[in-house]
Amino acid sequence: MKKIVKLFALFLLSVFCTSCGQNQTEGKKTIINSETKEVITSHGPESISRNIIQDSKGNIWIAAFDGIFRYDGKSFANITSKVSSARFFSVLEDRKGNLWFGSIGSGVYYYDGKSFENFTTSEGLLNNEVTSIYEDKKGNIWFGVSGGASCYDGKSFRNYIVDGNVMNEDRTGKTFPNRQSNGVNSIIEDNKGKFWFATGGNTFVYDGKTFTVFTHTGKPFKNVRSIIEDKKGTIWLGGPDGLWRYNGSTFTNFTQRFVGYIIEDKKGNIWISSGKDGNLGWTLSKYDGKSLSNKKPTVTEITKKKMIFGILEANDGNIWFGEFDGVYRYDGKTITDFKSEKYPTALIYHNR
Repeated sequence: MKKIVKLFALFLLSVFCTSCGQNQTEGKKTIINSETKEVITSHGPESISRNIIQDSKGNIWIAAFDGIFRYDGKSFANITSKVSSARFFSVLEDRKGNLWFGSIGSGVYYYDGKSFENFTTSEGLLNNEVTSIYEDKKGNIWFGVSGGASCYDGKSFRNYIVDGNVMNEDRTGKTFPNRQSNGVNSIIEDNKGKFWFATGGNTFVYDGKTFTVFTHTGKPFKNVRSIIEDKKGTIWLGGPDGLWRYNGSTFTNFTQRFVGYIIEDKKGNIWISSGKDGNLGWTLSKYDGKSLSNKKPTVTEITKKKMIFGILEANDGNIWFGEFDGVYRYDGKTITDFKSEKYPTALIYHNR
């Protein structure tokens, strides 16, 4: 009799554990076969295209307001058209080859090439507006969101809140259901292991214990949109105060025009998108890397658009950038759009 009771108890325990595992999985994971669900299109995105990356296989990925698009060099596929109608803002490939898609209002989607997993405030994400994604040296994934940042270690989230002029870790489990005033636009970890957070308010430097406001002559850098560290370990910041370079002791201002995005290419050239006071009428410009030590470096204006978003240098040296109506590719001579199957080209605009 005792043996029967023990066996019955083990059976109940097995059923209970299996049920818990299923509930956790079904609660946040949707299985989708990418081979049958992705939609091949004759054109690229046709809406605002915020960020562009190239993965380890050479594919181009675009986060746009009409979906996540993948370009394999021949054709485009809308990866998320059957998954979510969310507007996508950010994209990252992690060191394991998995992809992360940040959306406006629907949290972040994790994609392993076969299935999607959606993380929102229900799973501990600070806010469902995800404007930037970054992987640190330890493999943690950081999400810049409305109101602060979330760090995901593969199991749980640690959240950091921007509260006025300060930023601190929150240990209470607080999340924000609505849009906050100070979102995190850009996150990097520098070569010394310090983290930089560009927010709608101050720019913060985090040493793992304390957040410090980053200033120049006592004035904080406000509403910085993009931060990068170049090959020499120099920090570049872009925002309403223009393009700034900080080498650890000296600040250099290269333009006072509003700067939205910054990248460094393989040759050490700095590419930016800039506009007048953040208004329409933006320029894609290249600062010659060999002349950056001069007071007036050589600057080439490549093209003008209504507004220019994310910039990417692909493996072949081509420059990709996003706009209101899709993506464009610059090969050094011509600019190609991807609005139709024929992919018409346009002459470039040069102004030295």
